Amino acid sequence: MPTAYDLPEVLDRREGPHGEVVLRRHGELLQIIANGCFLMDTSDGRSERRLVDAALDALDERKRPNVLIAGLGVGFSLAHAAENPRWGRITVVEREPAVIGWHREGPLSALTAKALADPRTEIVESDVIPYVNEISDTYDALCLDIDNGPDWTVTEGNGGLYSPTGLASCAGALRPSGVLAVWSAKPSPEFEGTLWNAGFQRVRTEEIPVARGVPDVVHVAVRPG
Repeated sequence: MPTAYDLPEVLDRREGPHGEVVLRRHGELLQIIANGCFLMDTSDGRSERRLVDAALDALDERKRPNVLIAGLGVGFSLAHAAENPRWGRITVVEREPAVIGWHREGPLSALTAKALADPRTEIVESDVIPYVNEISDTYDALCLDIDNGPDWTVTEGNGGLYSPTGLASCAGALRPSGVLAVWSAKPSPEFEGTLWNAGFQRVRTEEIPVARGVPDVVHVAVRPG
């Protein structure tokens, strides 16, 4: 594990459609930084895996449900979904081409090569907001992991995704009784209220303990059937 005296090594730095994205190595960990904001690293991943499991747990017993994962990140959610034979189609929307490249032929490929080779997996280079507004297809589950939470977005434009209008778009991408699961670095009671007001049901927040600090959470909500 890295110590306080280790200096991160920059493996790649690119200008993307929404600013600078950087892949760093810090000891044994790989880190993604966007516009100077730490997004995630490969240290744990339990809450990202729980994001996928919480969505599946909230579904009814439908067979081979399809899941849309918004945000590829370091690949924990994708890899975990691909390990579960119950999932049908697994679509991942990622707006940063650099992140996709780091998984396909870069250092992050060690985490997701098997998942990317899975015939159920599809990677789409797009921003999730226009994607859910433009698609005609619908999903059984939508897992959002593109920010540090509804109250701490990576870019200003992402804030609209957690508004009533954005949540209506998310609901439109879900089948009846489909599940929306949202990862956050901290609880957001205000966002819970927004989910209720947007018409979602069975809204709950699940805490996932972390090594230090405030627990990560997964907000779970169900579109009415």
